[in-house]
Amino acid sequence: MSTFGDAPTESNPRVELWEPRRVFVFLLVAFGLSGATALVVFATGGLTNSPQVAPGFPLWLVLVSTFYMFSPTVANVVTRLVTDEGWDDLRLRPAFRSNLGTYLIAWLAPGALIAVGAVLFFALFPVYFDPDATALRGLLPPGTSFELVVAVQIVQALVLGATVNTFFAFGEEFGWRAYLLQKLLPLGPRRAVVVLGVIWGAWHWPLIALGYNYGFNYVGAPWTGFLAMVWMTTMVGVFIAWVALRADSVWPAALAHGMFNAFGGLGVIFATTGAPALLGPAAVGAVAVLPWVVVAVVLLLRSPVFED
Repeated sequence: MSTFGDAPTESNPRVELWEPRRVFVFLLVAFGLSGATALVVFATGGLTNSPQVAPGFPLWLVLVSTFYMFSPTVANVVTRLVTDEGWDDLRLRPAFRSNLGTYLIAWLAPGALIAVGAVLFFALFPVYFDPDATALRGLLPPGTSFELVVAVQIVQALVLGATVNTFFAFGEEFGWRAYLLQKLLPLGPRRAVVVLGVIWGAWHWPLIALGYNYGFNYVGAPWTGFLAMVWMTTMVGVFIAWVALRADSVWPAALAHGMFNAFGGLGVIFATTGAPALLGPAAVGAVAVLPWVVVAVVLLLRSPVFED
């Protein structure tokens, strides 16, 4: 065992695996790099006045998709180098054949839960429901089938979520679920996933402060946005941790995360102008997250994956 961690004790053998200093180094790098990236975005025009790197690709999007999203992966690598941890237990083995069911759940469940969350939001706040999807229809050329466009969007989400989105989500998951979660497990699996969910949410705060996800037009901005993000990441994080631990691999986590990002804005298609982003219908809204809460509670209480 590396001497970098705490020494085990007879009364608490789990402490052999609890490595607070490695956790500290990891968080310092992950939060330092993401925070520095957010400062650059702010200094170069924020989310609204960012210069265009290429048509359709503002500088902020490029910076967030690379330096920000991959900061947990960088933290994984740097922590291993700085602390002489080595390269064991990277959890890069897909283990696809023995975990086909886990991969299918990671691929299909996020879209279904996001759809249920959007329906729940509109059921509770029908004033924001636009069954004609006026905003989207107004962007379509005359004669275009709205139903076909929605169907294509769903198919694209299923494909791109499992490919392009999964690649970018890997930048986070190779740090969060493949590394930091493993370091927190000695706290107890249930406590570990909740603590990680809070950390994951706080990591988003610089972006929320810039207006990402929720904008600024809500009561208590950006502080209530910070809380809504932690609420979402904690609940969704339980599911992502579950598929990662179930397969002992980072790839189901990256897939589930990628699918969440791909379907995240599904409900917005049917929202009126002025719908409260803090609550929904996008997947990051506090009300739209409620189906994930149910899943998280069931998994934490019933799944053997989270047993001590």
